[in-house]
Amino acid sequence: MRLIGHLADEKAAHTFADYLYVQKIESAIEFDKAEGWGIWIKDEDKLEDATRLLTAFRASPEDPKYRAEAKSAAGLRAEAEKSEASYRKKVHDRRHLFQPLRAYGFGLLTFVLIAISVVVFILSRFGNDLRPIMGLFITDFSQGGFFFTGLPEIRHGQVWRLITPIFIHFGWLHIFFNMLWLRDLGSMIEARQSTWTLGALVLVIAVCSNLAQFWWSGPFFGGMSGVVYGLLGYIWMRGKFDPASGLYLHPTTVTMMIVWFFLCFTPVIGHVANATHFVGLAMGMAWGYLSSLRYR
Repeated sequence: MRLIGHLADEKAAHTFADYLYVQKIESAIEFDKAEGWGIWIKDEDKLEDATRLLTAFRASPEDPKYRAEAKSAAGLRAEAEKSEASYRKKVHDRRHLFQPLRAYGFGLLTFVLIAISVVVFILSRFGNDLRPIMGLFITDFSQGGFFFTGLPEIRHGQVWRLITPIFIHFGWLHIFFNMLWLRDLGSMIEARQSTWTLGALVLVIAVCSNLAQFWWSGPFFGGMSGVVYGLLGYIWMRGKFDPASGLYLHPTTVTMMIVWFFLCFTPVIGHVANATHFVGLAMGMAWGYLSSLRYR
């Protein structure tokens, strides 16, 4: 979805949204205290038409044609809902499974990532027995000598080890806070952009941050925090340079992120995979900034 502008009056916003619906342009309205009622367009291919119609509406919001055409929107929506209800009887629409949980829904991929992390945590007896999950570490360190052999398992086809350390957690607080951040950030990206976007971010950031941590300190590490920092960096930069993307981080959240990032380098926190944090954050920020350039 893309934001095309705001209208100060709620009634006018609803009228315009109904008018767009009759023009076969799907939209949504969302209130913002500072700007008013935001008009969001679901199909980016229709952004240009919707923007042109919004400009015309602002110039003459009292034009009778808007109310006249908007009146037919209710009937069209009722017909569409009837067709959708008939379809749902035949095929279960998974996209609605998690919608009640949050304003922007609980993303399917986000849920899958959390579920895998929880299952792995249980298999490791809550981080106390790593033997059942040794195949998820970037390399088998039980025999030592990993600095001299590199990553033999990956070279012989076990490529999943480049990603799977993100599912390993070593304690309740470790997994709780990582999953809490992942739920919010992942679901936001899935709702405002797409599941494919989140998947690409997680995959690339996981591989790069895991390799960086291995070469920095060895194979004994795990956790979703590198990916979480990557998602934070992505949303921060994308929201800053492309506000219409719908991605946004409160300044307090950014401050907390930076403070915690540097605190993890101190002895106060203890053993932390700082290389994953650094690479994840840097990649996320670069990705967010570069992807925003096409909309500036």
